[in-house]
Amino acid sequence: MSDRTKYVVIAVVALILFILLPGWVKLAVIAVPVAGYLMLDPTQRRRLRRQSRKQIGR
Repeated sequence: MSDRTKYVVIAVVALILFILLPGWVKLAVIAVPVAGYLMLDPTQRRRLRRQSRKQIGR
């Protein structure tokens, strides 16, 4: 399976789940990462923006 096909399958499954889940779950899925990002210091946000996705997991 190619990478593009994997992304399409994941997007379709995510869309279906997003439609079926109740409103408060949707809000939590969006609000929790945003709140975590906003809790960082400006220097930490700057450092996080400079990192690539591969480097964040190190």
